[in-house]
Amino acid sequence: MRRSLVIFAALGLASACLSVRAAGPAIADDLLKIEAAIRPKSLSRGEEGKLVLRVLTSPGISLSPHPSFTIELAPCPELVFPKGFYTHSDLDIEVLEEGGEKVLNMTRPVEIPFTVNLQAKRGSHILQGKVKYFATSRKEGWCLKNTAKFSVSFSTRQLSIR
Repeated sequence: MRRSLVIFAALGLASACLSVRAAGPAIADDLLKIEAAIRPKSLSRGEEGKLVLRVLTSPGISLSPHPSFTIELAPCPELVFPKGFYTHSDLDIEVLEEGGEKVLNMTRPVEIPFTVNLQAKRGSHILQGKVKYFATSRKEGWCLKNTAKFSVSFSTRQLSIR
């Protein structure tokens, strides 16, 4: 009888751990949302534009500057970016202090400039990237290092700007 109780308790504990682990990614996906846009939406060869990212967090969640908040861009032959990845300091994201902890001020959109390649193919394209972040909840007492992906469509015209 006692052996059955021990086995039953062990199975219950293992089941609880598996359900928490399975819920983890779903919870992490709800922490951060990225709205991406290309300005202007339709571009000519040689034209300058901006990738605009609005980073939205769930209530009570803040983003830490350390370890580094990073935006990485996948190669896109139609667009020329000065760099392939950017940190919060590259983008001049303001760092605030809340309750003795440093947090990123994400109230304003992040803007990354680019130029359209002079050999860009005419048509619709997709730019993809990811944001690596470190989220914290002071109220609940936890932190999480995670990645959120984004993609945005844009189109290029055959005209060139000189």
